[in-house]
Amino acid sequence: MDIAAVVRCVGRCYVSPAFGESEPLRLSERRFLKLCSSTNSDPAGSRSLIFGGKLHRRLSFFRPIMATDESISSRSSDCAGETKQINGKQKNIVWHDCPVTKSDRQELIKQKGCVIWITGLSGSGKSSLACALSRALHNRGKLSYILDGDNVRHGLNNDLSFEAEDRAENIRRVGEVAKLFADAGIICIASLISPYRRERAACRALLPEGDFIEVFMDVPLHVCEARDPKGLYKRARAGKIKGFTGVDDPYEPPMDCEIVIQNNRDKSLSSSSTSSSLCEMAEIVVSYLDQNGYLKTP
Repeated sequence: MDIAAVVRCVGRCYVSPAFGESEPLRLSERRFLKLCSSTNSDPAGSRSLIFGGKLHRRLSFFRPIMATDESISSRSSDCAGETKQINGKQKNIVWHDCPVTKSDRQELIKQKGCVIWITGLSGSGKSSLACALSRALHNRGKLSYILDGDNVRHGLNNDLSFEAEDRAENIRRVGEVAKLFADAGIICIASLISPYRRERAACRALLPEGDFIEVFMDVPLHVCEARDPKGLYKRARAGKIKGFTGVDDPYEPPMDCEIVIQNNRDKSLSSSSTSSSLCEMAEIVVSYLDQNGYLKTP
C-alpha cells in the first residue's frame, strides 16, 4: 500500500464520539501528515483529515478505536461471573493463569521468593542493612533485589508527595511490586520508613503466610538524629520539612515483627568501624532465611 492509499484509509477511520475535543498533533504526527499530503494525488483524501476546520489527533491511525457501549455489553455477557471488584469498582478484567508457576520459577533458581520488609526511622540504617544483606545473599549465590524508599521515588513513585495520602499510596505500590518479585522467586528487600502499622499490615496481607518478613531497625530517635546522614532532621527541626517522621509525625513500631535489630551506636553506619556490625546484622537475617527454608528449593 502506497502513502496515498494510507492517507485515504486514515481519512475514513472511525473517530469515537468520546474524542470530540481536538488536541494539537505531536510533531511526529504533523510531519507524517505533511509528508502524506505532499505525496497524495487525491485532494479529497487529504481534506478528509480535517474535521470542523481543525486537524484532529484522535484518529484510529494514531490511537486505538474506543470500544462502544454495545461492544462492551456483547463481550461482557460472554464472561458473566468472571469480572472482579477492584477497590469497590467493577472492572471488566479476568485473571489469566500462566502454566509456569511460582514453584517452577523457584525450582529454576533454587530458592524461595519472599519479601524482607525493613522498617525504622530515617537514619536507623535500613538502606545500609539492605545493601549488606543483598551482598551476603549474592555471595551465597542467591538472587535478591532492593526496593529502596528513596530510589523508588525517582521513577515508579515520582508523582507522589509526602502528604499522608501519597505516603500511603507509596507504600501500597511498593508492596504490590514486592509481591511480584516474590512471585518470581526473588528475595525482595524493601527498605522504607513505612511508619504506620496499618500500611505494613496491608503489605503483609498481599503475600502467603510466612513470606512477609518484617525487620525492625530498633534505633532510638536521638541516635538517628545524631547520625542524620542526609541532613533531614536538621531541616525538619528548622521547619523546612513538614510532617517528618520522628519530629512532627509519629512512627509506630512493629508489634509482632519477625526480626528486631538494634544498632545504637552514634557513629554513622557508613564508617569503616561499623562495617563488621553491618555484616553481623545481615547474617541475622540470612540465618533466619536459611532456617526457614528460603535459601533452598521448597
